[in-house]
Amino acid sequence: MTKNNWKYCNDYTNYSRFVSREVKIGDLALGANNPLRIQSMTTTDTMDTIATVEQTIRMVESGCEYVRITAPSKKEAENLGKIKKELKNRGYDVPLIADIHYTPNAAEIAARLIEKVRVNPGNYADKKKFQQIEYSDDDYNAELDRIREKFSPLVNICKEYGTAMRIGTNHGSLSDRILSRYGDTPLGMVESAMEFLRICEDLNYHNIVLSMKASNPKVMVNAYRLLVNHMMEVGMNYPLHLGVTEAGDGEDGRIKSAAGIGTLLEDGLGDTIRVSLTEDPEFEAPVAKALADRYTLRNATKKLPQIEKIHVNPFEYKRRVTNSIENIGGSEVPRVIVDLSDVHDIKPAHLFPYGYIYHVSDDKWTIQDVAADFIYLGDQSLTFDLPGTLGVIQNRAEWEPKSRYYPVFEWGDDIDTESLCFVEAKTDEIYKQTIDLPKNAVLILTTTHDHGMADHRRIFNYFIENKIQNPVIVKREYINLDESLFQLYASTDFGALLIDGLCDGVWVDVDLPRQRIMATIFGFFQATRTRISKTEYISCPSCGRTLFDLQETTQLIRSRTSHLKGVKIGIMGCIVNGPGEMADADYGYVGSGVGKITLYKGQEVVDKAIPSEEAVDRLIDLIRSNGDWVEA
Repeated sequence: MTKNNWKYCNDYTNYSRFVSREVKIGDLALGANNPLRIQSMTTTDTMDTIATVEQTIRMVESGCEYVRITAPSKKEAENLGKIKKELKNRGYDVPLIADIHYTPNAAEIAARLIEKVRVNPGNYADKKKFQQIEYSDDDYNAELDRIREKFSPLVNICKEYGTAMRIGTNHGSLSDRILSRYGDTPLGMVESAMEFLRICEDLNYHNIVLSMKASNPKVMVNAYRLLVNHMMEVGMNYPLHLGVTEAGDGEDGRIKSAAGIGTLLEDGLGDTIRVSLTEDPEFEAPVAKALADRYTLRNATKKLPQIEKIHVNPFEYKRRVTNSIENIGGSEVPRVIVDLSDVHDIKPAHLFPYGYIYHVSDDKWTIQDVAADFIYLGDQSLTFDLPGTLGVIQNRAEWEPKSRYYPVFEWGDDIDTESLCFVEAKTDEIYKQTIDLPKNAVLILTTTHDHGMADHRRIFNYFIENKIQNPVIVKREYINLDESLFQLYASTDFGALLIDGLCDGVWVDVDLPRQRIMATIFGFFQATRTRISKTEYISCPSCGRTLFDLQETTQLIRSRTSHLKGVKIGIMGCIVNGPGEMADADYGYVGSGVGKITLYKGQEVVDKAIPSEEAVDRLIDLIRSNGDWVEA
């Protein structure tokens, strides 16, 4: 694909919502000019009508506009009618969505009873056995004919009953057929959906929503962008359901969701949002709404100059090529600068929130996994020795030219050092004079624009176009935000740049507790897989298919394994969200029956039908046996 065909949004530097066609879901439409809709999914047993109804009501009262309910078999699909009736009796007319995997007959029942069905093209007509299959074109077309035969009855029922449909591709559940032809790629995800979409269009059915979910925000963002690119090419504009699947719980789940969903919202993509947290579903809607609300007034933001041609491939992660200067740029992980310039008489204790613990008894430092790389002192000096991993930045006039001390210049200053130095500039200053930075200079880039991410991205595009390879630290200021909004906004703004490989470090200025700031920074590093500092948990949000208490089990596994830096553990409630959905997890813990767990190494089964009371210990043993265990 050439640069000329990298279009995936209306405007690369200004917020402009991609206008999709309107889809009616009951009496509540999405897409077109409708607001971003919020949805979530129940975790109750679908056969427990009252529990499902009461949880649905809690979800609606928390902000859900659509509620999804699993229908793994015909009996659950039939019970959706009873759930719908009971909700109406209680005064709630929220549109319901049936979640279907493997069972076309359940989808066909549900489509006659409620407003929308979700099908996964990876398992609606295919079985996944992780087999590599060689197809001739004729063989592949025969497979598509088989899918058409199996899928067309549902399409016709949806047409007859006015039922909407989501064709929801999941990265981890691509069929063997798709994987064999397209590989485990965003293109494979897009083609998986397009095969089903073409059948719908042939049958003149258009009441469709599309999704491209993955637990890895990089994959998820690339797939959605590629999907829109493909739709633009053929004149389609179906609405998008956004979500990062198996995001996890707590701050990790919120940060990962913001990095993926927020990146797409920044480009005006998305019509409905589901934040998938391993928590009670009523906690998901407020997070989704907070993400959506940021864009209600974004059109009023001062416009930035448009870009004629983008030089950043939006469909494939590739880090911007930069000079390697000591530990910044090149292939180094993104670095963190923190500001101590307003602290008078700095003591070792002031470094504690930034990951450094000083032990007076033996005059030694302990460095945490979440630790800053540089401290900015302004015009101040230090009266004590620092650990060897920490650098000091001082204003040029007060710079002390000694080991690990570096000057920061203002834009336009003459640079009089050949070692690592920093130059601070506003984005608007970049275009006012020819850039002539020496190779040893790292740019600290600030913005005064309300749409700061797009402003920074505009400059990076300019740098790539003009082969300017100085590393860049992105500096952002957040004013009057509470901790939860800062977490979402910063994860969106920095996450979007990191997903596109566009910055070499961050500097965040916000009036919040310093340890919480550091947790957010390293959280969005982790979410974008650009700097790993802790164990990653790919845990599904639970639903009526779940075979154990996901929240309790996730917390138990986290308590035993959270010190395993860089290890990825998938925790799935059932086989539907099993080995495929874990995608790139190192180890898997999957419900395979009531009270039974199956353990995976990668996507290979290691041990089946383990009693749940033994399963966590057996997981630890598995990690040990593969050499990934360290003592806490």
